[in-house]
Amino acid sequence: MKRRAVLASAAVAAMLLPQAGAWAQAGDSRPIKLVVPFAAGTSTDIVGRVLGEALARQLSQPVIVDNRPGAGGAIGSELVARSGADGHTVLLGTVGTHAINASLYKRLSYQPQRDFVPLGFVGATPTLLVVPAAAPWKTVADMRQASGKSVSFASAGNGTSGHLAGELLNLRLGKDFVHVPYRDGAQALTEVMAGNVQFMFYHPAAVLPQVRAGKLRALGASSARRSMAAPDVPTLAEQGIAEFDLVAWFMLYAPADMPTAQRDRLREATQAVLAQPAVRDKLAAQGIEPMAMTAAEMAAFGTAEIAKWGEAVRRSGAQVD
Repeated sequence: MKRRAVLASAAVAAMLLPQAGAWAQAGDSRPIKLVVPFAAGTSTDIVGRVLGEALARQLSQPVIVDNRPGAGGAIGSELVARSGADGHTVLLGTVGTHAINASLYKRLSYQPQRDFVPLGFVGATPTLLVVPAAAPWKTVADMRQASGKSVSFASAGNGTSGHLAGELLNLRLGKDFVHVPYRDGAQALTEVMAGNVQFMFYHPAAVLPQVRAGKLRALGASSARRSMAAPDVPTLAEQGIAEFDLVAWFMLYAPADMPTAQRDRLREATQAVLAQPAVRDKLAAQGIEPMAMTAAEMAAFGTAEIAKWGEAVRRSGAQVD
């Protein structure tokens, strides 16, 4: 089945590749700006650079990755939402920018579904619940015995997927583990490895090297099914934690008012790139699992994710002015 899927992807890519030459002949040599609304070196940035390099080859046109971090991705997202007329600016959106922020921010400067049109669903990744290697817990069930206020969990900031996953775990376990936000995921992970904070939910690509090095222990995956990157780590649902299915995801967006011809051109190029085995392999190395979606499916997915994460935000009490 895997071999057939790879061959099918290669066939789709082969059919679409000739279009790159046609696009190049159209005489459009202006660079495409791919805005990554998070800092360099983050998971989103790594994904953005994989896509940027592949799109540049596909379009025979420069693609510049432009990091615009801040406000949970809202700064970069607003920039793209207001750039539609230039026809050359796209956004690598995430579960944060296009699902969580809709409920987290009282006055969000953009509307995820009104101001953007999806070009391609890049993929999704569960987060892994990790604890220091010296922690007494071997399974999530062991955490039920912990005293709530004596346990803290780290995240990359208030309202991030890691924060909300921790709050959902609180709810499911009937605990009041204390949230400790950090300025970024790398700092939070360092504090967990040092034992200064007791656990966190974070991306497989970041935590698995530390698990293999014996510095962390992975207790569970946040998704309904096991992570392809860590198939030996059981899901929280498998361990008796009901209704726990949270994944981080990435989607490439154009501003809603981008000229139709340019938007269609970029959508075709994006779909071609996402079908390429080399691109899929690079994304898989980051723990990102592909999921083919039509335009209608991407829109429906966005609506469902806003509702799901909105409930998580409300239950957590997280709010940003």
